[in-house]
Amino acid sequence: MGLFTPTAGWVADEHRMFADAVSRVYADELAPNIEKWIDQGMVDRAFWEKAGAQGIMGGSVPEAYGGAGGGLGFDAIAIYEQGAVGDCGWGYTIQSIVLHYLLTYGSEEQKQRWVPGLVSGERVAAIAMTEPGCGSDLQAVKTTAEKDGNHYRINGSKTFITNGQTADLIVVVAKTDKTAGAKGVSLIVVETDEVEGFRRGRNLKKLGMKANDTSELFFEDVKVPQTNLLGAEEGQGFYQLMRQLPWERLAIAITALGNIDFALAETIRYVQERKAFGKRVMDFQNTRFKLAEMKTKAEVLRAFVNDCIARAEAGTLDAATASMAKYWGTETQNEVMHECLQLFGGYGFMMEYPIARLYADARVQMIYGGTNEIMKELIARSIDV
Repeated sequence: MGLFTPTAGWVADEHRMFADAVSRVYADELAPNIEKWIDQGMVDRAFWEKAGAQGIMGGSVPEAYGGAGGGLGFDAIAIYEQGAVGDCGWGYTIQSIVLHYLLTYGSEEQKQRWVPGLVSGERVAAIAMTEPGCGSDLQAVKTTAEKDGNHYRINGSKTFITNGQTADLIVVVAKTDKTAGAKGVSLIVVETDEVEGFRRGRNLKKLGMKANDTSELFFEDVKVPQTNLLGAEEGQGFYQLMRQLPWERLAIAITALGNIDFALAETIRYVQERKAFGKRVMDFQNTRFKLAEMKTKAEVLRAFVNDCIARAEAGTLDAATASMAKYWGTETQNEVMHECLQLFGGYGFMMEYPIARLYADARVQMIYGGTNEIMKELIARSIDV
């Protein structure tokens, strides 16, 4: 089916070539390893390096830092094609998000130091926002970063951190001024192989996305140079987060679309082959109507996602529109997984069929990146002005 709509104005020949190349890499190197990575609870570092060698993570990164110099559309393609092979385990979406924090807010020295290793897959990134008890409320973080000479000392804990077990470069959301509310939040980069006092908790056991390592992180007097602050001054963190969250939320919607396309293809193949009461399951009117409904929802989402990608490429994707994409995309994803699993009958409940995994993987999409309830609140604020 593919990410692109026939009328998607942002798509050029290089995007189609990139999509073809990425889909081949995923078919050869990612899809065959999904079950293995689920069993071990994380993706092999070797795959990160293979993806880097193939240029998958550098499409939107300037050539000066090891990338191809394109726009966000290349990241969108890499994210979609991952979903379209039925995978949610590889944490590339977070890598993309962190890359754009660094490219947007990092100093030249920071970009030269950190970006090439993320593009090549030699380094894995995470962003440590969520804390026990604060969820989507980023203003309520309790992790602190206090000045100590020309360093910061970071203290606090984070939870539900994607890539948490493997990341060696972590953007930490911390309070540099505990009295200033949102204006006291800063983003500080921690290189885990160069600090003391940093500790990873357990690899959390989850309902779905089991190949995606997700961890608790602990910071106990972690000492990092003040030059690891993202931005020219302290207190910019909340603004930086709000400016970058639209891309994160669109990326979640793109994943939803990829998974929907994979699930529909798997379900169509199954109902064409499976027989009941002497005829194909596909030949029952209920099956055909359900598939018609799901295909329509997929195409409506595809058109909206392509419009949002065009806005992201142009730098005009606003918070409310990205929230709509995240909310609508993930709700649609969960509806489609529910209906697809039903068409598999009892086999849909068996983990040997990918639809069971996709059904479980879909649920968290309505929670992370800001819950869908938060998305509705953000959309409502854009109406009530």
